[in-house]
Amino acid sequence: MLIGAVEAGGTKFVCGIGGEDGVIQDRVSFPTEQPEKTIANVINYFRDKKVEAIGIGSFGPINIDPTSPQYGYVTTTPKPGWGNYPVLPELRNVFDVPFGWDTDVNAAALGEATWGAAAGLDSCLYYTVGTGIGVGVYAEGKMVHGLVHPEGGHVLTRRHPEDTFEGFCPYHGDCLEGMAAGPALERRWKMKGSELGADHPAWEMEAFYIGQAVSSAILLMSPKKIILGGGVMHQEQLFPLIRAEVRKNLNGYVSAEAVLDGIDSYIVPPGLGDNAGLCGSLALGLRALQEAK
Repeated sequence: MLIGAVEAGGTKFVCGIGGEDGVIQDRVSFPTEQPEKTIANVINYFRDKKVEAIGIGSFGPINIDPTSPQYGYVTTTPKPGWGNYPVLPELRNVFDVPFGWDTDVNAAALGEATWGAAAGLDSCLYYTVGTGIGVGVYAEGKMVHGLVHPEGGHVLTRRHPEDTFEGFCPYHGDCLEGMAAGPALERRWKMKGSELGADHPAWEMEAFYIGQAVSSAILLMSPKKIILGGGVMHQEQLFPLIRAEVRKNLNGYVSAEAVLDGIDSYIVPPGLGDNAGLCGSLALGLRALQEAK
């Protein structure tokens, strides 16, 4: 049995195929260009793959309400050409198979809960910190949806006392994404995060913002594992700094072993590494196939 997976990112699309074990057997990536060209590349990849279902984890915001006429659309993204684009309907016009459809970060959370760092748990939270910041929420064995879907990258934050950067989010300015995503690092410090030394003061400031968000998430949703992925989190020195910020913020109030003594195993990088998104999309496809049967 082959399942198709699409990690639809704002910078690049990754397509692959795999099976029930979560192993990616083949993959291809290409830049996210105008939607017509990008979706044509997706169609061309899967045309001869004979997949039984396809899962799509997409950048957003997206419409995930199956009762809506715009189900499967990208909605209010600022990415040129993609606003209100019908990603899922375009693919359904070509492939007569079950489709799974969710945000890229919800997909990553599902992937980590199925085969990764949260395997065997019924809840986890997945943050991706890269070009933007997104949050996927997996609770009681399901991805969390509601009025729309979690948009934890745009929560408001307290400002670091030494930070004069105004923030770059076009909607909110100094929200979490506006202060802590990759572009915020580059604009604040005049160089890419990958070029900053491990002892640069940027990382203490970055941990201050991410630590706030993680602390709030623990208080609000009480997940059994928190997974921090994305390009910025390749800076491994961030993990101990963020854990320290979380413990300082919670100040002993959450009397759980995972926070008090086991925080190194509670706030962790993805068990699936950079495959979290693609494996999560594979898991979406598997769920869609199971539900169709």
